[in-house]
Amino acid sequence: HRNGVRSEGHRIKAGVIAVAFLSAAERRSVLDKVLTTVDVKFMGPAVDTKALRTSHENAVVGADTREEFEAAINGLLKDLGASHTGFFHESTPRAAGRIAIAATFTKADTADGHRWVFQDVHPGGAAAAAGIRPGDVLLTIGDKEFIPPEATPFALGERYVMTVRRPDGSTNTPTLTVPAAKDKGRPLVVPDQVVTATRLDGGVGLMRVSMFPGMLGMDVARDMSRAVRELECDRLIIDLRGNTGGGIGCLRLMSLLCPDRRGVGYSIGRARAQKGYAKEQLPAFDRIPASKLGVVPLMFRFALAGRSVAVYTERLGSRPHHGRVAILVNEHSASAAEMVAAFASEYGLATLVGVRTPGRLVGASAFKVGFGYRLALPVASYFTWKGTNLEGQGVEPDVPEPLAPEALWRGEDNQLARARMLLAR
Repeated sequence: HRNGVRSEGHRIKAGVIAVAFLSAAERRSVLDKVLTTVDVKFMGPAVDTKALRTSHENAVVGADTREEFEAAINGLLKDLGASHTGFFHESTPRAAGRIAIAATFTKADTADGHRWVFQDVHPGGAAAAAGIRPGDVLLTIGDKEFIPPEATPFALGERYVMTVRRPDGSTNTPTLTVPAAKDKGRPLVVPDQVVTATRLDGGVGLMRVSMFPGMLGMDVARDMSRAVRELECDRLIIDLRGNTGGGIGCLRLMSLLCPDRRGVGYSIGRARAQKGYAKEQLPAFDRIPASKLGVVPLMFRFALAGRSVAVYTERLGSRPHHGRVAILVNEHSASAAEMVAAFASEYGLATLVGVRTPGRLVGASAFKVGFGYRLALPVASYFTWKGTNLEGQGVEPDVPEPLAPEALWRGEDNQLARARMLLAR
């Protein structure tokens, strides 16, 4: 032991709380609660919970270890055919690897064979702090190789020693420290820098947004407004590659794309969907409060709305870059980032460059299902103003431009270069 940290294989674990493995009766109780919650709360494709029980009960109840039990429940959830599902114990909250380290991967054939290559590395995140750069090839984590399609194991509150191949052929062994979540109920790590802005050659502004943290997103909204104001550019590139989504702070970015008030889209909860609705009659959210004082009126205004809300832009007025915007998206631009991309596409406010987004856009909540376990489920569907449901579909770019790993190894970004070329016309 050194400094209270104990090495276990490729992972250095600290402060992990052991969770007792449930008895068969307790596992069945959790399964019952999961299926009841799905039956009552799930908003998505029609579900036959009896068929789910038939398919998965033996694996769930007959699991020999905690890991098998959790995997069996998550296998059941996979059959729902929806994003934003999950099953986890509240003592060990988890986030997807790319969220935990604020970086994404792409698969590529390299000099070391078929490997994971770091793709989007967000400033202020764990990967960036470890010195990881786009184009670095992941060779090992500890003494284990991770070759696609095997998923990387990054989890909250742990440290990993990696070996990576640099574009110049050299190797490096960075230690990646993943911070723990501040709130166990919301396993989320926010990078130190969510919004970054740079003036490129030729007077083009580049604003990168890695996520939209916060339910109302007051901080990220303020940072995006300040970035646009300080850039003072008549052409703007917005980089949403690897953006993991988040809350309604994305409304500020959409409001910075047009001068007036426009319908963005609307979310519909299960109860409202069953009763019927007109989008124009839904409670309207059209302003991100400037301070916490503005939150109280919103709480009263939307207390009875549930997840059924229509979203409109904030009417922020004209900007020099309007009509001269390119937005970079990729297969990791999810959730709220897809709201932005779809809005820009429907109104022709920006040229989308990159590849199709993943189509993971629903409203989700977490429910207690017994013995410290929580179940994450979609509870609302999101539609663009024209009525398109992006879940499972994603948003197609106007200008397809797949990432070229070989360009990263040359220190180039072919997607950004394509966006700059479009704005130079």
